[in-house]
Amino acid sequence: MKVKDREEVLQTLEEVYFDAKPALNYTTPYELLIAVILSAQCTDERVNKVTAELFKHYNTPQTMLTLTQEELEKYIYSCGFYRNKAKHILSASLDILQKYNGQVPENFKDLKSLAGVGQKTANVVASICFQMDAIAVDTHVFRVSNRLGLANATTVEKTEEQLKKAIPQNKWSKAHHWLIFHGRRICHSQRPDCIHCMLTENCKYYNKQNKGKSKE
Repeated sequence: MKVKDREEVLQTLEEVYFDAKPALNYTTPYELLIAVILSAQCTDERVNKVTAELFKHYNTPQTMLTLTQEELEKYIYSCGFYRNKAKHILSASLDILQKYNGQVPENFKDLKSLAGVGQKTANVVASICFQMDAIAVDTHVFRVSNRLGLANATTVEKTEEQLKKAIPQNKWSKAHHWLIFHGRRICHSQRPDCIHCMLTENCKYYNKQNKGKSKE
């Protein structure tokens, strides 16, 4: 993507989604960490329903570890992959308690050492809770950024690497939310709503699919 197009895309995204914010409900870094682990292959709406009940009684590493894996599985069953998620949550909670004095670590390497915490989850927690510059590449960010042309990659890792070069560092965390909102509202997975998209003039996907055609 040309520099001019990239700047116009980012400016438009910022103007349209100026109020973009995390969709997951949380009050502490630990709650956000658990919510993001649960969000893998699951909608944020479902996670919020599950954590609304779970966090009433189990919203710290100490209280979470009073649950057996089977008991935790019953709470998070509807999030999918509940066995692995329960196992990861309990393991991560134990490490947080024993290695990090009960606090979610701010160090990125330490965050990724926790069970169930990959690059995306670590980026989300680091950027939202600890105000670090980071771009978490979920399915929306991956799809939208590659369709637009902000990235041109076939993997999440390469997409993150390219986005960091394409977007000013002080806007990494905000751009993550802009791209998610655009993916949810306009640039859908199966049927992108190009007719109502404000980015078609600069969009690689649209211009390739509709060369010589009118939006009307």
